[in-house]
Amino acid sequence: MSNAVIVADGSFPVHPIPLEILDKAEVIVCCDGGVENLVGYGLKPDAIVGDMDSLSDVLKDMFADRIYVDNGQETNDLTKTVLWCHESGYDDLVIIGAGGKREDHTIGNISLLVEYAKIVKVKMVTDSGIFLPFMTSCRIGSLKGQQVSVFSICPGTEITSTGLLYPLNNRKLNNWWEGTLNEATGDSIELKFTGGPVMVFLKFI
Repeated sequence: MSNAVIVADGSFPVHPIPLEILDKAEVIVCCDGGVENLVGYGLKPDAIVGDMDSLSDVLKDMFADRIYVDNGQETNDLTKTVLWCHESGYDDLVIIGAGGKREDHTIGNISLLVEYAKIVKVKMVTDSGIFLPFMTSCRIGSLKGQQVSVFSICPGTEITSTGLLYPLNNRKLNNWWEGTLNEATGDSIELKFTGGPVMVFLKFI
């Protein structure tokens, strides 16, 4: 498995954690609209994927040797980029810059993580924390006092937790808010569930 950082066409990060991830990236793959922000930050993409409708002619010329055009209309550029990474052998992915502009796009990008998790290891890092998708029961590293939110993609999923201040006991989360604003009590959280998937958000401390 190889590592890659995907830069989406949302707001470019300012928090030191996603910026450090970007600075240390082995491979950087951009959705076409994310290139301008990346270049403005001082880095260059190793690959650019998308329909190229958001890429200027100047950048198209500058990076002509690493552009991979996908004009498909059934998926967005982020999904095209994740699929390209998977097909190219990059199966450990960190997504940054996937939110901050339009709320509907942000919700869509977050929800897509559970689809990506079917084929790759993936997480989304924002300026406030990390989204982690899980298809099966899981144990997650945490810090005491760290704020945690749990989202059930399928409302019928029963979730039981250990390591949370407000435990979930065979709880069905019927709305997105119901598992939010919890707190880790130690160095790990365990979620047991069947039917999933489940999304976890860990806020930076």
